[in-house]
Amino acid sequence: MKRLLPLAIFVLLIGVVYVSGVGDYLSFTALRENLELLQTFVARNTVLALLALVAFYALGTAVSLPAMSVVTIASGVIFGLWLGLLGVLLGATLGATLIFSVVRTSLGDPLRVKVRPWLGKFERGFQKDEFNYLLALRLVPVFPFWVLNIAPALLGMRLRNYVMATALGIIPGTFVFVWVGKGAAETVRLGARWMPPNCCFSPM
Repeated sequence: MKRLLPLAIFVLLIGVVYVSGVGDYLSFTALRENLELLQTFVARNTVLALLALVAFYALGTAVSLPAMSVVTIASGVIFGLWLGLLGVLLGATLGATLIFSVVRTSLGDPLRVKVRPWLGKFERGFQKDEFNYLLALRLVPVFPFWVLNIAPALLGMRLRNYVMATALGIIPGTFVFVWVGKGAAETVRLGARWMPPNCCFSPM
């Protein structure tokens, strides 16, 4: 029961997040409508707003909330390049570490046995050099972000290496998305109507 408690809490958290409908507000339309209000709040409460971004991004990453690419771009719009980048990196790393820890603690052995054939494509790489292998997978996001949160946990990757490889590996993709948001903020400031890219992938 102690092993399953983190999983139970996590499942409850997922249910609360999705039932709350918070994902419905993660849109570029909502961002445009509330941009001035959000920027004013950040200017007056920078530290508090940054902590809120980290907490929300960690939660969204942990529960694989859709449209996190919107939040990543919005971070650049609202916070600017460097604060937005810092908040997203911290939040994404914390959220990924949370799900990694839950899987390793509550589901490790039973789930590993059931998905052993599927894990074969990762197993040799993690056994040979777990840090550089995960770093490469993060830098070139061939697999979904959530897959790379779970697979290392099932393959016994060390927590320190996981955190470091995740934090470093998501920097380039995160930088691009936040930079797009920074450029969008400048476009809005000059009075032009900004539209999001037609196609984009999120490092999260």
